[in-house]
Amino acid sequence: MDDSAAVRLRPVEAGDIEVFFAQQNDPEAQRRADFPGRERDAFVEHWQRRVLGDPTGRARAIVVDGAVAGNIVAWWQDGRRLVGFWLGREFWGRGLGTRALTAFIGPGQEETRPLYAEAAVHNVASIRALKRCGFDEIEVVQEGPDEFVVLKLG
Repeated sequence: MDDSAAVRLRPVEAGDIEVFFAQQNDPEAQRRADFPGRERDAFVEHWQRRVLGDPTGRARAIVVDGAVAGNIVAWWQDGRRLVGFWLGREFWGRGLGTRALTAFIGPGQEETRPLYAEAAVHNVASIRALKRCGFDEIEVVQEGPDEFVVLKLG
């Protein structure tokens, strides 16, 4: 695979959840996202009930050259529409997150505006992808010892 690899979004399938679980279990991914991993049962239950079971949410698998590279999700929280994405480490550093996000928020897709995202302040790759897609940094929030950048589109 190279930087020109095709990025495709499709609805999440049952088997994708196991791939997502393995991707979120990567300690470096958890450190970058500043998000702790869940135990398998809790992870699967979260995806089945809270993500896929939410009729107002939208979840897509990110597929690159036939492989599930990660996921991208939009949901409502505290009156705001949020978007988040997660890529497996082997897919980092090639602009795939930017391309997946561009497709996800494109015409006829996730058109809710304003759309918000949060990223750990040290997760420069995710912040860069969001900014390339038109998100603007609006504030930095402190949650306990953690700092997150809040970004807004539209």
